[in-house]
Formats: sequence, structure tokens, C-alpha cells
Amino acid sequence: ADALARFLRLRVAWQERELSKLAKGTIMFLDEPYLSSVGSAFVSIDKEKAISWLNEVMKGIRGLKGVHCCGNTDWSIILASSADILNFDAYDYAQTISLYPDEARAFLKRGGVIAWGIVPTREDSVTGETVSSLVDRLEESIEMLAEKGFLHRDLVERSLITPACGLATLSEGAAEHALELLAGVSRRLRTKYNLG
Repeated sequence: ADALARFLRLRVAWQERELSKLAKGTIMFLDEPYLSSVGSAFVSIDKEKAISWLNEVMKGIRGLKGVHCCGNTDWSIILASSADILNFDAYDYAQTISLYPDEARAFLKRGGVIAWGIVPTREDSVTGETVSSLVDRLEESIEMLAEKGFLHRDLVERSLITPACGLATLSEGAAEHALELLAGVSRRLRTKYNLG
């Protein structure tokens, strides 16, 4: 596992080098679907080891570092890592981030950003959503953290809006709709909070 983490560090460093030829600043995400198993009866990896491996991989990243997990997990693992951005499925698991207020507070204090995956990426869910329904859902999600002592506006300013996961499983029409919803939610929040 240690060797694999070092190998992935080299791979992500190479990928970032190639992408930096196209753009000055980079944001590199580790897509980590297995984190949702850490702490279960089936995975005997402890929290400190998981954080150590994430940090080892992210050592290879010069730009912004993000971790995406599309399932429910112990969010304190990502929040305690060297990640700059926590990206999670806020459509299905928004309430779970509020279970870690102290860790979230420390993460935001050091400049971290929460990427709320509020646009669903299941065909049956995305087709039934509108910009208004997703803005309402996101506002409720942010309010769950605000109830733990965070300022609502501060949370909005330290946020990104994303799809809940990848769009590859959607039909072309549903993927286009998801991206339209994403742009619409972003515009609505920027206008509401005068974020420019």
C-alpha cells in the first residue's frame, strides 16, 4: 500500500505537469470511492493510515488538491488531510458533513473549500430536478452546518458547486441537463449572495 501511494504520487505529478501545459493553475482531484469502506468490518485500515496515504499521493501536486468521495464516509479523514478541496455527494449525503463540525471548522480556517455535489448524477434523479429545487436543497444542506456555529455566508463563500459524481453513466441529454442545472445553481447563488 505504501508503494502504491508513492506510485500514485508520481502519476498525479506527471498528469499535473501535462495539464499545466494547457493552463497556468491546476486543480487535481483524487477520486476515492473506497473511503466509504474505511472503518467498516470489511476494511481494517485505520484513520491515521488513510490520511497518511492520501497525503503521500497529494505530495505530488503543486496546485490545488482535492479529494472526491461519492459515498458516505468518515469526512474527518479528508478534512484532516492536506486536501484543499473536499468534494462530496451533497445530493444524497449532505447531512453527514454536519457530523464533523470541529474538523470542518479547522479545514475552512486553513483555507479549505467544500465542493457541494448537489446536482444528482443518476438519470432518474437529475431529470426531475430544477435550478430552484437544487438551490433550496443546497441552502438546507449549508444550513445544517450553519446550525453548528458557522456563518451561512462564510460557508457559501468557501464553496464550489459540482455534480454529485461523474456524468459518464448518464445519457447525453441527461448529462447536458445536469450541466445546465449546475450552471443555473451557480448563477442563482452568485446573484443571491452578490459573489460577482
